Amino acid sequence: MLSNLITLAAADPSAHVWNHVFWKTEGGYWLWSGNQGNLVLSGIILIFGMLWVAKHVSTGDVKTEGAGAYVTKNKFAHMIEVICVYLRDEVARPLLHERTEKLMPFLWTVFFFILVNNILGLIPIMDFLHLLVPAWKEGHMTPIGGTATQNIWVTGILAAVAAIVFNGAAIARLGITGYFSHMTGGAPFYVAWMIFILEFMGQVVIKPVALAIRLFANMTAGHILLATLVGFVGAVWHEAFIIKGPVTAISIAGAFAIMVLELFVAFLQAFIFMFLTAVFISLMDHHDEHGHEHGHDHASGHEHAHA
Repeated sequence: MLSNLITLAAADPSAHVWNHVFWKTEGGYWLWSGNQGNLVLSGIILIFGMLWVAKHVSTGDVKTEGAGAYVTKNKFAHMIEVICVYLRDEVARPLLHERTEKLMPFLWTVFFFILVNNILGLIPIMDFLHLLVPAWKEGHMTPIGGTATQNIWVTGILAAVAAIVFNGAAIARLGITGYFSHMTGGAPFYVAWMIFILEFMGQVVIKPVALAIRLFANMTAGHILLATLVGFVGAVWHEAFIIKGPVTAISIAGAFAIMVLELFVAFLQAFIFMFLTAVFISLMDHHDEHGHEHGHDHASGHEHAHA
């Protein structure tokens, strides 16, 4: 078992990250892969985990518990509740204002779905399966494992869904005419068409592509770096102790530091994806909000003048 583990550590670092097929047709069409297994597992974790959290966060019997009925008893459920409240009140509400309650279910879902997949990518599920079933390792197969958010197709779909939401929210807010006229910024016709093309491309192409590539690149780079550091242990394991001892100690210490950093990045990238989606939604009524704030400031100044 130890020799197999060392062999896995010394393997190509990228092999620990890329998607691995498990079941495909004779024509080569993939029917199931490790990333699909991770996506399904993350969905199961979110559905049942959040139902459990909701049960523990819900208000108890006020008649029997008094004020304690409003206190979340479980520490983990309390942590999730704090995260949700922070994302809603401190991140989304300053951007979305009265639309916050309507859009938060989607934004929470995006955040936690990406977060769970990022964390699952840090768990060597595929490597343990390869230790248990060597034939899967030889065939580069796994029913679950890898890093789903490292897959550009996965991040691309997430970005496409976000694009549908922030464009749909803009149309619902402004109407079709207002949606397209907003993209000209009130510029004269001879430059309005150029501004429109740039803004429209930004809404349907550039912003979603930026969301997809940012998540894909960050998760790929960090996970490959972690696998590379662990790989040094396997690469020098059969050398003399004077070589493998220091290299192993340094590699393990470095891998632990990178693991902590990657855990932080897992939260950060989920937050950035959700935050940018909220920003993109808010940008399509920027002029309205600016005008509202300007009017509010003007009214406040008028009141102060009277005072």
